[in-house]
Amino acid sequence: MNIAYWIVAGVLALFYLYSGALKALRDRDRLRPMMAWVDRMPMPVVRVLGAVEILGAVGLILPPLTGIAPSLAVAAAAGFVLLQIGAIPVHLTGEDRRVTLNIGLLATAAVTVWLATGR
Repeated sequence: MNIAYWIVAGVLALFYLYSGALKALRDRDRLRPMMAWVDRMPMPVVRVLGAVEILGAVGLILPPLTGIAPSLAVAAAAGFVLLQIGAIPVHLTGEDRRVTLNIGLLATAAVTVWLATGR
């Protein structure tokens, strides 16, 4: 893995670790100011999304760091691409039509996939 991967994957992992922890631990009222879409989703779905984000963040860092199954980093980054492909329509169908962050995360995750494959 190169330095560019570690920088991009590190930033992405920090974001998703933070975001995932919020979704996994906070109640709907405390999430609403940041994530207007939580009113349209059952809380168990929000909690699962939080857990997926935390596991994905770990998957970006731990496998390449330990050398054990480093291909999991590619899978984690690809999972974040898919997550954002699903998140954009959720934001567009609700009151919160701001998808700039989602597009940025999608692009960052795609770059991470590219860097993780060594190309």
